[in-house]
Amino acid sequence: MSRRVAGEPLEHLVGWVDFGGLRLSVGPGVFVPRQRSRLLARAAVRAAAAHEHPVVLEAYAGAAPIAAAVAAALPAAEVHAADIDPGALRRAGENLPPGAGVHASACLVGLPDGLRGRIVVIAAVPPYVPDDELGLLPSDRRAHEPAIALLGGADGLDHVRELIDAAAEWLAPGGRVLVELSRRQGRAAAAAARRAGYRASYRTGPDRQTAILDLRARADGVS
Repeated sequence: MSRRVAGEPLEHLVGWVDFGGLRLSVGPGVFVPRQRSRLLARAAVRAAAAHEHPVVLEAYAGAAPIAAAVAAALPAAEVHAADIDPGALRRAGENLPPGAGVHASACLVGLPDGLRGRIVVIAAVPPYVPDDELGLLPSDRRAHEPAIALLGGADGLDHVRELIDAAAEWLAPGGRVLVELSRRQGRAAAAAARRAGYRASYRTGPDRQTAILDLRARADGVS
C-alpha cells in the first residue's frame, strides 16, 4: 500500500497489465503498455494476416505488447521484439511464446542479419512525447517509467524519423511500417516518410489523440 500511496503505478505493483485479454508481465522501470496501443496491435495483426507465414517485428518494444498480440492471433507468424533496455527485454521474453526473437537493438541497429529484407510488418510505439511536455504526463509515469521510453526530442519525432530511415533495408518487398504517435504529429511524420520514398498515411484513433502512421514500401523496394 505504501508504494501505491507513493505514486508507483498499479501495474508495477501487481506485476502485470491486461492488454486486449493478454496478461503481460511488467515491472518497475519498464514502460507500461497503454490501452490505446490496442489500435496499433489490431492494425499489425490485420497487416500480418495478409501473409501465410508473416515475419513481424515490434521495434521499441518495451514489454512487447504488439508482438504478443500478433503471436496470440497468428500462431504461424515469426515474431520478434527489439529494445535497447535489458529490463524491458526480460519482460518481453516472458510475454512472447518460445521461439520468438528478442533482440537488444537501438531502433533497428543490432538486429540479426537473417531478418534483413524479410520483415512484412514493423510495428512500433516509439517514445514520442516532446521533451518540453514531460511535465504534462501523470506524475506516476514521470517518476516510475524511464524517460528514454517516453521522450522523443523537441517535436517528439526523433525516434519516428530514425525508424523511417532505418526500416527500408529490413522490409520485405511490399512491407509495412505501423507507428503509434500523437494525432498532432501525424502530418509531419507522414511527410517525412514520403520524402523517404514510402506511400504514407495516418488515421486518428477513437480517443482523438492517438494516430497510427501507416507506411507502405513499393513491391520493388522503398526507393
